[in-house]
Amino acid sequence: MEMKTGAQIAAADLTDWRKLGQGLHARYLVGDFTAGARFVEAVGEAGSALGHHPQATLGNQYVDLKLISQDAIYTDDSGTEHVVEWVTDKDLDLAGRITEIAAEHKATADPAGITAIELGLDTAHAVTIAPVWAALLTGSTDAVGRGSIGTDVRDATGRVPIVWFQETDEHDTPRQRWHLDIWVAPEYAEQRIAAAVAAGGIVVDDSEAPSFVVIADQDGNKACVCTDSGRWGADRGSEPGDD
Repeated sequence: MEMKTGAQIAAADLTDWRKLGQGLHARYLVGDFTAGARFVEAVGEAGSALGHHPQATLGNQYVDLKLISQDAIYTDDSGTEHVVEWVTDKDLDLAGRITEIAAEHKATADPAGITAIELGLDTAHAVTIAPVWAALLTGSTDAVGRGSIGTDVRDATGRVPIVWFQETDEHDTPRQRWHLDIWVAPEYAEQRIAAAVAAGGIVVDDSEAPSFVVIADQDGNKACVCTDSGRWGADRGSEPGDD
């Protein structure tokens, strides 16, 4: 099934959901664990009816859901088709149904509470080192390139964050190589950045806002606050595998 573009996802007007990275995410606040379990059961029944299910995390007063298709089709500039992990019509349809179910169960959407973490590693040797990180994080090299057109390390069960590799030139001088990509709902990005700055963080680069803003701590360690806004063209994050 064809992957959906950012514009197509936005046009679906899924009020409870936000696209962070490759998938759709929602957090629902529930009265207690039992209420959350009933909500998840209803979501499961809806998913079975549509032949598609979300990833679900049930807490004491919240339910986190992620929708993503394992068989999305990405067509590159040469016309070659690739099977990737991305949002398809199956996810849009189920997201809309879950929103209805949430209203029935009096579960309240909490976009401000949605966060997805990815790890980025600067390297000139992605092909060489990716299998090492896949083995360390998942116990197998099968995770290399899974669901992407690149060398991303993606665990099939979602136990660990996605690791992606940012191409750099060869360099000998020690510097930070790892950084966090902290995905948030677009309308809450400024709030998250402001909180980091109030805590002592420094905005290092906001030239690509709202796509991403680079924040550093007092020691110079950097992270990116990322949103899906501004990623609908040929910019970073617009293609699967270029996270």
